[in-house]
Amino acid sequence: MVVWFFGLGKVDFTWQITAICILLPIAIWSATVAEKRLGHDAHPIVIDEVVGQWITLLVAGNQLLWVAAGFVVFRVFDVWKPFPVKQSQKFPGGYGIVIDDVLAGAYSVAIIWLGREYIHG
Repeated sequence: MVVWFFGLGKVDFTWQITAICILLPIAIWSATVAEKRLGHDAHPIVIDEVVGQWITLLVAGNQLLWVAAGFVVFRVFDVWKPFPVKQSQKFPGGYGIVIDDVLAGAYSVAIIWLGREYIHG
């Protein structure tokens, strides 16, 4: 969240998407390697959370209120794991570790976008 607020949140949307597209395969690879040593979706593996948060924050802009709301909303979806978030964890290796956070991020994008449209105008 801090990296986003002080860094990526201040750059053009195209660069934000580019950063996520670069991070995604790195996250899948590193989660696959870490899983072999630590077990499936072990607590020390956090790169998946970073990817999910960055996806969420795509629509938060660089406004502290929406960045904080994005953090909370993402955590809710990441813990709740509505369909198909929970089911996606069954994918093998790093895919199963990362994809659930990508999907939780997608749900969160929708909520934050709606909030910004209807609450903030």
